[in-house]
Amino acid sequence: MTFDLFARLEPQPAGPAGADLDADPAGDYRLVKAAIELMTERWREQPSVEAIAAKLRLTPVQLQRLLVRWAGLTPKAFLQAITLDAARALLKDAASVLDTTYEVGLSGPARLHDLFVTHEAMTPGDYRARGRGLTMRWGLHPSPFGTALAVATDRGLAGLGFAEPGGEAEALADMTRRWPQADYVEDAAATSPYVARVFDPAEWRADRPLKVVMIGTDFEIRVWRTLLRIPMGRATTYSDIAAHVGNPKANRAVGTAVGRNPLSFVVPCHRVLGRSGDLCGYHWGLTRKRAILGWEAGQVAG
Repeated sequence: MTFDLFARLEPQPAGPAGADLDADPAGDYRLVKAAIELMTERWREQPSVEAIAAKLRLTPVQLQRLLVRWAGLTPKAFLQAITLDAARALLKDAASVLDTTYEVGLSGPARLHDLFVTHEAMTPGDYRARGRGLTMRWGLHPSPFGTALAVATDRGLAGLGFAEPGGEAEALADMTRRWPQADYVEDAAATSPYVARVFDPAEWRADRPLKVVMIGTDFEIRVWRTLLRIPMGRATTYSDIAAHVGNPKANRAVGTAVGRNPLSFVVPCHRVLGRSGDLCGYHWGLTRKRAILGWEAGQVAG
């Protein structure tokens, strides 16, 4: 088996065994993404730390420090976190997950709701206007999962997506197609505080709720609100969400609504799996979905 995907990496000469790499979100994710692609191809073989490091042109020590810094997990634990068996484990008691996430006293980094998201939905009229009259401020920012595109209104964060290197314009076009009549203003200063809070667990605080704005159909908003109830370190299925929103036969419609979620990571569509534990699709790429699930596993373990 060959690994052509690693030929695309810029040369990274391995440093001394004790040397570390500079902490850099963009550089970290580039290497982590390559590691995930290798592990995904060979997870059944459980490749050694040495083999993975060699493909990344790193020393085993550098790889260890990279993943611990990035996800809080050792390479071995991270590999386990993104395997199919681990994905299936996330689905344990999936149906009850949606009914037991707001118990009094449950807190800590094991639940996405500890972002303390407070959300409001635009009216149906606002949605039908396709953003007319809204000013959307957008900006591109580094994140643990590559370049993040954030879109905000004066009411709160309305969009969060990701861009591949060189694909920033495409990511922006994807987001603006959702609300084509809005006025868009590049304003990274306005969106930066949102991105900083979303990806920093220390900022997931009850006294400073993250304000988000949901702009979609009534059905989409019901699905997105349901996604907010999936705890970190757990998952659910399309059919369970369909049952929860009162339409058990609407699996396909639920899948469409999940795919149209404009608030990646905040509204955790990455925690929706197939009934057998398959990762299924993800609007921002399956490698990134695996990365997010692995990163969250580190938060839960911590």
